[in-house]
Amino acid sequence: MKTILVTNDDGYNSEGIKVLHNSVKELGEVVIVAPEGPQSGASMSLTFHKPLRIKKVLSSNSLAYAVSGSPADAVMLGIHVVLKRRPDIVVSGINYGDNCTFQDVFASGTVAAAIEGAINKVPSIAFSMVVPETAIFSPETVDLNFERTGPIAKSITSWVLERKLPKGVDLLNVNFPLQISSSTGVAITKLAKRKYADYALERKDPRGKPYFWIWGRRFSRFEKWTDAYSVHYAKQISITPISLNLTANIDKDQLRELVEVVKGSVP
Repeated sequence: MKTILVTNDDGYNSEGIKVLHNSVKELGEVVIVAPEGPQSGASMSLTFHKPLRIKKVLSSNSLAYAVSGSPADAVMLGIHVVLKRRPDIVVSGINYGDNCTFQDVFASGTVAAAIEGAINKVPSIAFSMVVPETAIFSPETVDLNFERTGPIAKSITSWVLERKLPKGVDLLNVNFPLQISSSTGVAITKLAKRKYADYALERKDPRGKPYFWIWGRRFSRFEKWTDAYSVHYAKQISITPISLNLTANIDKDQLRELVEVVKGSVP
């Protein structure tokens, strides 16, 4: 029987993880190991400065393990403590809000959980869904329906379990549009670079000292056939194959001058 590790960055009790769990539980033995609370934007942070704790809880009426750390912590402990071996697949999500573009992928706890699985040589998938921006950090304010994403997440997970990931692919980053119907298209995409124009808002505390909120305004246009274009403009399901090899593919002679500069500066 296949072992499926389910995690996320919204906490073990989120609606998205319940839908994901219920969708893939027919494919094998499913174990939920997820943060005890919201960890959006946690990226690949690992907790080294304090101890981590694992608590047995209920999620979707099933036993789950709540970790007092980041999504990457949860996957690491899931593999090395809870399961004591590598699972057959790690599935992360379904996230409140899409995780398109490099800007999102490098910040996302949902994708980071899948990356942690991939680093441990486990085929991994991150699932996220577009939601109104007002609901990204306050999901309780909007009636969100993840149910239509469940069968799709199941079919993708099943395919990876049966076929494995293509050579050179370490994980899949899957993004769903807000509305899904029988006419919704599916696209294999590449990552766009940016989704937001960043800015910071300055406020003053009661003592008159400044503090800041960082946020971003989503761009209205994206390069064609990127993940953000497919999800936000074409309203398609975006599947982005990701490799952990971030090394630029260039001729080393292009940096020969830099090598000589470094050699000349060695004391």
